[in-house]
Amino acid sequence: MVARNVDLRSDTVTKPTEAMRIAMANAEVDDDVLGNDPTAFLLETEMARMMGKEAALFVPSGTMGNLICVLVHCDVRGSEVILGDNCHIYIYENGGIATIGGVHPRAVKNNDDGTMDIDLIEAAIRDPRGELLYPTTRLICLENTHANSGGRCLSVEYTDRVGEIAKKHGLKLHIDGARIFNASVALGVPLDRLVQAADSVSVCLSKGIGAPVGSVIVGSKNFIAKARRLRKTLGGGMRQIGILCAAALVGLQENVGKLESDHRKARLFADGLNEIKGLKVNASSVETNMIFIDIEEGTRTRAEKICKYLEERGVYVMQECSSRLRVVLHHQISASDVQYALSCFKVMMTTNHLTSCLMDPICAVLFL
Repeated sequence: MVARNVDLRSDTVTKPTEAMRIAMANAEVDDDVLGNDPTAFLLETEMARMMGKEAALFVPSGTMGNLICVLVHCDVRGSEVILGDNCHIYIYENGGIATIGGVHPRAVKNNDDGTMDIDLIEAAIRDPRGELLYPTTRLICLENTHANSGGRCLSVEYTDRVGEIAKKHGLKLHIDGARIFNASVALGVPLDRLVQAADSVSVCLSKGIGAPVGSVIVGSKNFIAKARRLRKTLGGGMRQIGILCAAALVGLQENVGKLESDHRKARLFADGLNEIKGLKVNASSVETNMIFIDIEEGTRTRAEKICKYLEERGVYVMQECSSRLRVVLHHQISASDVQYALSCFKVMMTTNHLTSCLMDPICAVLFL
């Protein structure tokens, strides 16, 4: 029986803190579908203020938040959205924008840093003169931080440039800001400035903020009024949601300030992993709290075997493929947890290397 538990699968695995549980138990609530929940109103007002937008809306999940935002901007079936070929909306959200909204995704190649080339974005915009044949481009989506690129941050300069392209062509800009707090802290740019060019932003509360449930979308008052109706249509209108919003408010107060520590521990973790034979991390890509670990070619072990070994010792990571693992730091992972996880990785890889060497006839002779 392993007493220690170091869960590095995602920053969504955090447990509510004692302060969150107390706040949830004592939350002042009412029926939010009727627009009367005071704690939900407090959270939405604070998030709108932080993001520099007019209004905000609590939604059950980031996937629903992104879906609502796309559908508000693309309110005519047959609309088209330009997004990255490696972004969350395109890959991990069950094709909801197409299956539910009738919105066509036009994927542009994501670079290693999560950006899309500005020229490629502009080239993907449909010529309105071809509307008889083509979908109508109405929206561009960005993701910040960009998860599949290892939590890389999109700079405010880049976001502004994409915003300029959108305005030039009469389009809207949505930012999937699931980890926008991480980006803001890592870049040293205030949240409102970082998303200034966006017409809407979705922000996950159950990742770096550490709340148990929910996301918030922000935008203009008119945008949020339309979003509220769509939330109801999609089944996201809940009643006394102040219980959940209370935990998120605690997360905003207590956990935003811990994100830099998460980033620092991630860099230490990456450096430690790079010292282990058979593993490789692109250290320059570790900008926030995410690490992708590649198993070097020629190493006689696969990701599944490493995961199993680590789980037996209370360390949990996510397998991306047979030769890649993902680790995500969060506020409930201590420096001691990082060192323990590193020691487990090291023993695993050292043992594997020795076993592989003994299986080699030439090396085996050396051990006789």
